[in-house]
Amino acid sequence: MGKVTGFLEFERMERKYAPVAERLKHWGEFVEPLGESATKTQAARCMDCGVPYCHTGCPVNNQIPDWNDLVFHGDWKQAALNLHSTNNFPEITGRICPAPCEAACTLNIDDSPVAIKTIECAIADRAFEEGWTTPDLPARRTGKRIAIVGSGPAGMAAAQQLARVGHEVHVYEKHAKPGGLLRYGIPDFKMEKDVIDRRVRQLESEGVTFHCNVHVGKTVTTQELADTHDALLLAGGSERPFDFFVSTPGRELAGLHFAMDFLPQQNRRVSGEIPPAITDPSDILAKDKHVIVIGGGDTGSDCIGTSLRQGAKSVTQLEIMPKPPVREDKALSWPNWPLKLRISTSQAEGAAVEYSVSTTGFSGENGKVTKLHYVQVDARMQPIPGTEAELPADLVLFAMGFSGPLEDDVVSDLSLPIVPRGRFKGIDANERDYRVPGQPKVFAAGDIRRGQSLVVWAIREGRQAAQSIDTFLMGTSTLPR
Repeated sequence: MGKVTGFLEFERMERKYAPVAERLKHWGEFVEPLGESATKTQAARCMDCGVPYCHTGCPVNNQIPDWNDLVFHGDWKQAALNLHSTNNFPEITGRICPAPCEAACTLNIDDSPVAIKTIECAIADRAFEEGWTTPDLPARRTGKRIAIVGSGPAGMAAAQQLARVGHEVHVYEKHAKPGGLLRYGIPDFKMEKDVIDRRVRQLESEGVTFHCNVHVGKTVTTQELADTHDALLLAGGSERPFDFFVSTPGRELAGLHFAMDFLPQQNRRVSGEIPPAITDPSDILAKDKHVIVIGGGDTGSDCIGTSLRQGAKSVTQLEIMPKPPVREDKALSWPNWPLKLRISTSQAEGAAVEYSVSTTGFSGENGKVTKLHYVQVDARMQPIPGTEAELPADLVLFAMGFSGPLEDDVVSDLSLPIVPRGRFKGIDANERDYRVPGQPKVFAAGDIRRGQSLVVWAIREGRQAAQSIDTFLMGTSTLPR
């Protein structure tokens, strides 16, 4: 906890954002840190609540009251050690996690939770600034070789944990740089990519070897990796997008794209991986176009912010679900993640958001989309007669989530079973030991196992899979579960 009476004395204060007109001119982060004094004051609000539900709200079980107390007393270095003991990449979750810990905070009963995410990011960033985040080298080498397919948060978390107990770790990434969805899916205005690069450098210093531009299941067989390593972890993510419009009129028109065909292109432009000058006709651009984003989640929000920065004429987001309540019923929801209206930073930059809308088709001219047709739906998502309408649409982005892993590389290579997990699909491996049935030394973790989820869940799964792999190889493990 922080100060005993801090929650009574101090109001909640969050990080501020740069003005919309200013931040739309560039691709960099626009969140403005609180500063040391204000952050300590916010840490002081952490109360002696008896049962810290924030622990269970956080998938990696961050010891939030502990590091809040350390920040309040000015012991930032110890706070950084505590934070890193449960979370390999707190500077990432401090930027892009939706903060289920804050929803679970006892002070959230009164709508004023501790600014946990702000404090977490401040601790992690200060640890880098002060030089406290250094390679954690093992006392001995085990002689065991581990291959990890995928360098997203699950793969990188597992790699770091396994390297730190002395294993030789090789991470295989099909793209040009490590990071997975962190690098190619999340726009730079939410997280600049040097945040990933400095972690990659730390992992390399700890003995992790990254093999980029290697598509396992395509350029190298999965069995080759299994034969040349003592364990194999599949952490390739959930990349197959939902497409609810396969038989919708006009689906064949040009100008209709999946979000993950659109977002990575811009990230590559910003990083210089592809030239910033747009000459390739296959490039997807929003400049001077009426953009429609279908899907109301984080990916849809990222499409909005990217379209606006590219110079879209207008951006409209369509959500089939009804508009959530402005305030949740705490008696029913707390300390669980509540359904309530959330306005993302990208939505606040100038997008129109329409709820209870179902797309019925697309029409166009000369083979290109020009209009989107829709109908209003009721609470049961049934069409309401007489509400049919249309919107101008030069670019339509599908951001309706992901159904499961791609099945034409590692999945087909090893003939792995894909099983339903809610509305998603994932590799058949349990959360107890992350073992893939019928594959003696193959493990799976992250979105490829559980289905589309949060970065913080991927970190948790990578850490737990690492503990399971270490136990499999050594008979016991000192890694935290």
